[in-house]
Amino acid sequence: MKPPLLVNAWHPLPAGYAPGGLSPALPGSQVLLESGCAAALAALVKSAGGEGRIVAVSGYRPHSEQLALWEEVLRDKGEAFTRRYVALPGCSEHETGLAIDLALDDGSEIDFIRPYFPYDGICAEFRAKAAEFGFIERYQAGKEPVTGIAAEPWHFRYVGAEHARRIAALGLALEEYVLQFNRRSPE
Repeated sequence: MKPPLLVNAWHPLPAGYAPGGLSPALPGSQVLLESGCAAALAALVKSAGGEGRIVAVSGYRPHSEQLALWEEVLRDKGEAFTRRYVALPGCSEHETGLAIDLALDDGSEIDFIRPYFPYDGICAEFRAKAAEFGFIERYQAGKEPVTGIAAEPWHFRYVGAEHARRIAALGLALEEYVLQFNRRSPE
């Protein structure tokens, strides 16, 4: 078994990386994800009872879109905010097709950069089942020094069920898990 792909400011996407086939993140959504990831997300949302209540905000972004987003947020919100909440182009999980930003559809306007995805109700049910379907909450509070990104309770990453269960059980950030995974002796 290989470790999950690690993408961050210290581990940019490999040159020429392209995600597999893309599909709507959730039924009826314009947001795209890698097809296997999209199927797992739809099954997770259904299992959590979140259909119509949990919505996809942002999934796959081509490099050009990530660059445009970086530049727009930098212009509108400044460098400190941008570095906390927007990954550098080429260093964004959204460019893999394996990352999804979600929101609880409560009828209010959804913030594209920081969508509302609380830790209670249907969102808590989603989190409780996430690892079973291969997802981790990628940027947890307290892990900012390790990830380089502020806590983002709305950002989930597909790593596959086996990795997700291990990551959740160990309470690790993906960076910590990949380092530990690569250090272990061959089986």
